[in-house]
Amino acid sequence: MSTLPPDSLNSIGVLTRREVEARLLIPLIEALSARFGQPAVLETIRQSIVDIARQQGQQLAESCPANDLLHFAHALDAWKKGDAMDIQVLEQTEQRFTFEVRRCRYAEMYQALGAPELGNLLSCSRDFALIEGFNPSIRLTRTHTIMEGADTCDFRYEWQP
Repeated sequence: MSTLPPDSLNSIGVLTRREVEARLLIPLIEALSARFGQPAVLETIRQSIVDIARQQGQQLAESCPANDLLHFAHALDAWKKGDAMDIQVLEQTEQRFTFEVRRCRYAEMYQALGAPELGNLLSCSRDFALIEGFNPSIRLTRTHTIMEGADTCDFRYEWQP
């Protein structure tokens, strides 16, 4: 995959951006799945999205004064823009940043578009690659998401040099 140009779309907020992407990708995924088979299409899209997220994480790191947990936590403002997520921060230190998402309008948006099964692929699957691109010494652990039917999403970032 080629390198992405610098990202200048965060001003619209990631929720709006994901909706625009989903409105294009959902019919495209359906058409490609009918022609080439859904498993192959979904795996190809998943890998592309992961690659894009890793590059976006690298770009995010380059735009921050430091690629540590404190700066990463600040950078999440674009994902929360427009009340996209209701987050309860549990711990925020130099070593750990943990929070729970109590409401996810991303999940609501995919539901409203009639494609809740694609939300994990098009949104949640980015999270691990994004932090890997931002700083490979930070690990994300997440055991459940609202997108997959849980009441909350549990994000646990930990600095592991």
